[in-house]
Amino acid sequence: MANYWIGGGSAAGKSTIARRIAVQHGLNIYSTDDVMADHARRSSREDCPLLHEFMAMDMDERWVNRSPKTMLETFHWFRGEGFNMIVEDLLRFPRDPGVVVEGFRLLPHLVQPLLSVPDRAVWLLPTPEFRRAVIESRGGSAWGFLAKTSDPERALRNLLERDRIFTEILREETSRLGLAAIDVDVTTTEDDLVRQVTGLFSTGT
Repeated sequence: MANYWIGGGSAAGKSTIARRIAVQHGLNIYSTDDVMADHARRSSREDCPLLHEFMAMDMDERWVNRSPKTMLETFHWFRGEGFNMIVEDLLRFPRDPGVVVEGFRLLPHLVQPLLSVPDRAVWLLPTPEFRRAVIESRGGSAWGFLAKTSDPERALRNLLERDRIFTEILREETSRLGLAAIDVDVTTTEDDLVRQVTGLFSTGT
């Protein structure tokens, strides 16, 4: 099973931190974002009903016409759909030298039973200001899929609010389960995060 887990809110720096730690320590890396399309193809409507409902929607139905709360409650990855496929993929990795697993799909209550050492998992919790700054640096409402909606600005507002609520859920869940979390704000540097995450992981070796 994977050795190190980095979850958290979207645009918190998970991928960047995971890559740096993997390179520094000679570990494999597994990004749950990179396998979403593959997992969608491998899924069935019976196993992942919310995912298949989402796939049937047009872009406005996904990002413009629904409230952020509804978007959150019906977003398949936030509900843990497909997590079993993450586990299946990880079982194919060699036991050594270990794997850094990263992505927002790593929900604390799903990861906890897989931990041999609690300090080998951490969740990065971005402030709304940090997340907005990251989104704006990527082009704001013109970023990626948002530009494909009829109202990119509204889609961006919905997305930011949905992910703000999701991050607060992660904060509550990590606290309740006794798992590590790190706040990420606009003063946090990449090097700061690498040091904090590496320091946490080193206590669990």
